[in-house]
Amino acid sequence: GEIVATRYADIGSDVMGKIVRLPVAEGDRVRAGQVLAQIDPVQARSDAASAAALVEALDADERAAADQVRAAGHDVEAAEARARDADQLLARGRELNARAIVPVSEFETARAAHAAAVAQVASARAAADRASQALVAAGRRAAQARAQKIRADDVLRKTSVLSPIAGIVSRLRVREGEMVVFGLQNQPGSTLMTVSDLSEVNAEVKVAEADVLRLRIGQPAEVTLEAIPGKRFVGRVIEVGASALPVSGTSAAAREFRVVVRLQAPDPRLRPGLTCDSDIVTSERPNVLT
Repeated sequence: GEIVATRYADIGSDVMGKIVRLPVAEGDRVRAGQVLAQIDPVQARSDAASAAALVEALDADERAAADQVRAAGHDVEAAEARARDADQLLARGRELNARAIVPVSEFETARAAHAAAVAQVASARAAADRASQALVAAGRRAAQARAQKIRADDVLRKTSVLSPIAGIVSRLRVREGEMVVFGLQNQPGSTLMTVSDLSEVNAEVKVAEADVLRLRIGQPAEVTLEAIPGKRFVGRVIEVGASALPVSGTSAAAREFRVVVRLQAPDPRLRPGLTCDSDIVTSERPNVLT
């Protein structure tokens, strides 16, 4: 089999553009959150600035609409006050007209003034309703602009490709100046590099079908590598494949199963991809004459 990292991450990009800075090289040790690559941020920064300006403009429109709502409320109060005065004058005119103290023309004038005041109240209330609706619409436009700003800021942040885990750059697939694309529905995106956490290392080995049924989780194993001769790494089985690995060629070929051995004390020199062999102890009989 081969040595693999327990945790690793294939680093891609969420934005499309040209790599303008690549501060890491293959084999470098990186920390979580470190900048691994910088995508050209000019367009993303421009979009973010435009979104911020739009938010400020629409926030100003929302404040102006709120002022109009308050002004419309004052207009309603003033119209209602005039309507109350007109109502009192009409009541007094009706009483005096019943006593034949005032001319009929003055009573008709008071009644017309009362009708006009009632109409002004209705008009002021309609204007207040329109102002309230305009305020709601302005608030929604401002909320939409803030959402667009969040998206633009997120795209700008993602022009800096950060490492999700601490480890080493085990594979670097791009160079400075190359274009990268993000994945679409049926088109994979560019893979910039692979970061592997080598604090825990596994050995993934292939076991023949004649032996796999004797394997159990937790069985002890020893792993040897040609790259580090004379040293045996102690480990335990942590995973046994439930189905055979695919084979190429004739279907009559012997099947093999994937088995994972966790090394208990990995060597700092281990690298993903090193070939290895594993001896797994499936049973043990002490003090037996052979």
